[in-house]
Amino acid sequence: MHDDAAGNTAADGSDAPEDSVDADFDELLEPAGEDGRTAGDTAIAPADETAPRAGWRARWARVFHGNRALWIVALIAVASLVAGLVVGRFVISPADAAASAEAPAPGLITVPVDFGQLSNDVTIRGEVGYADATEVTLDTTSLSGPAIVTGRVPAPGVEFGPLAIALEIAGRPVIVLPGDLPAYRTIRFGMSGPDVVQFKQAMAAVGIDAGDPASDVFDAAAAQAVTALYGLVGYAPPPAPEGSADAVQGASEGVSAAQQSLAAANDELARAGAGASAVALREADNQIARVQRELDAARVLDPADPLLVADLEDQLALAKLQRAEVAEPADTRGQRAAVDAAREQVSRAQEALSRAREEALPFLPSSEILYLSALPRRVDAVTAARGSILQGAAMTVSGASLELTGSAAEADAKLLEVGGEASFELPDGATHRAVIAEIVPGEDGSARWTIGFTPDPLAPEQVQQLQGANVRVSIPVGATQGDVLFVPLAAVTAGPGGESRVEVVDGDPRDGDRAETRLVVVETGLAADGSVEVRPVDGGIEEGDLVVVGR
Repeated sequence: MHDDAAGNTAADGSDAPEDSVDADFDELLEPAGEDGRTAGDTAIAPADETAPRAGWRARWARVFHGNRALWIVALIAVASLVAGLVVGRFVISPADAAASAEAPAPGLITVPVDFGQLSNDVTIRGEVGYADATEVTLDTTSLSGPAIVTGRVPAPGVEFGPLAIALEIAGRPVIVLPGDLPAYRTIRFGMSGPDVVQFKQAMAAVGIDAGDPASDVFDAAAAQAVTALYGLVGYAPPPAPEGSADAVQGASEGVSAAQQSLAAANDELARAGAGASAVALREADNQIARVQRELDAARVLDPADPLLVADLEDQLALAKLQRAEVAEPADTRGQRAAVDAAREQVSRAQEALSRAREEALPFLPSSEILYLSALPRRVDAVTAARGSILQGAAMTVSGASLELTGSAAEADAKLLEVGGEASFELPDGATHRAVIAEIVPGEDGSARWTIGFTPDPLAPEQVQQLQGANVRVSIPVGATQGDVLFVPLAAVTAGPGGESRVEVVDGDPRDGDRAETRLVVVETGLAADGSVEVRPVDGGIEEGDLVVVGR
């Protein structure tokens, strides 16, 4: 135990008095000298007793002065924590205040009475586009060379009608005609089949007479119709097969020669069948008459000469026999056979001429006809290019009129009828009218029915914007006659006698059950989209009046 400079006594290892500790801490705050000592160190007892304490003070002084910023941040953090605790204890947020406050008195739930047209609609989604897209392929097997596209290539958007030229291949046209059956063969004279009937019907549709439309035979009238068809579109008919003209000329000359042979045979038969001439008959008759006179004279002689009479009788019998031979018809069997042969030759020659002429008649090449149903048709895309060889489909065509197609549940579809009106939204937000064109029940018991619509005419730019779009279609299945009053279905309640009524609020709905209200008996009409038409029966109700839908 020893006395320090301040007169305080402390034992080793024991705590110093409180005043001594405070003094020591104050000394820590004093700056150190060059030797690492603080100013307070000079007041300490001799070095042998105060050296450990001086080192401790120096170390703490260095810690404080080297981390001054850290100490300041720590002090600020402690102050902020204390301030937060104070604010959290005494400041209350509006949400907490509202949560701790008592709930306000409930008011009436009301909606205003509306006035306008009320309709019950079936709403579906529909696709807008051109219907019946079809790839156009042509039968080019009848061409003698490659199927090179030489011109008349249509642009997308072009419409094909009857007698339009769809394409030009090897300098020849491809003529569009109405029909469902594709051209699958070249039709020539004498052929028959459903394609011939279709051709005749197509000719009738464009005003050309092709013969009996019920006949399925491609006859001369149908062949002449081909010439008329090509004349309408401004092209020459298909050329006759090579050598057909020479064949017709040769057959015609053969008929002439056969007819001349027949004429000669007939002349020969006529000469042979003419019999004895009148001169020969007269000479035979004269001979008979002369012998008869001599015989008569010999018989009256007296005395008679029996030998002379017998001789004259023999001469008279011979003259009569000669007369009979002269008068007998000649044998013309050879001449008649020659005539029959000549006639057969003429018949064969005429048949050959007919065949030659038939082969030279106009025909209908399958490569020059394109049958399309439901004309006009619109060109959607073209794969054929001028100067290229046609391979595969030449183009794709579809119906020329824009169509709207959607589907509806069976229950909704049964509410619709063909000819009914509908509306759909245009890209600019306006509504556009359409008419129900067809209602097709679902296949195999499907619950979805197909509904087809025909839109009213659209501008070209509208068509371009709508093609391929999916639009919302509204179909009214019931509507009021003009504007009516209507309220939500929840506003209509049943009275004690089963009458319908609404509760009209005349006061402030926020007063709840204390608000002034009145009951108005109404007749209900069309209900649609959660609203119902009302007509006041007992009491008054007007547009804008508030009706109670809940409390």
